[in-house]
Amino acid sequence: MSWKIVFLAVLISGPAVADRMIEGRVTVVRDVDTIVVAGTPVRLNGLDGPETSTRIGREARAFMVQLVRGKTVSCRLNGDRTYDRWVGVCYLDGRDIAAIAVANGHALDCRRYSGGRYRDLETSAARSRSQRAGYCR
Repeated sequence: MSWKIVFLAVLISGPAVADRMIEGRVTVVRDVDTIVVAGTPVRLNGLDGPETSTRIGREARAFMVQLVRGKTVSCRLNGDRTYDRWVGVCYLDGRDIAAIAVANGHALDCRRYSGGRYRDLETSAARSRSQRAGYCR
């Protein structure tokens, strides 16, 4: 009987998380594709960012720090999780911050998850110096 209760709880809680909006101040920028909003880690959906173990990854993180740290953003979470992070699209003053990062050459589009949403924003410089993650091809 207890497994039925757990199953029902999962069914009921699923839609509540999917397409949920959160809003708050960005307190931490882990890297160009992960920020912490009001205590909630958010992985920016569809963004392929360089690792912070590389120079361009550190530059990309610094860009994101300048862009959002201490500012209020809103994020539409899609219900997916990866590690300790919720996945979503976040906005600063109504502008998609992942799109801003791609357009400024600090990340690439991850077509597998974005559906190509950021492809036309990619810079040739970012394409030439960043290796696209295998799962994004």
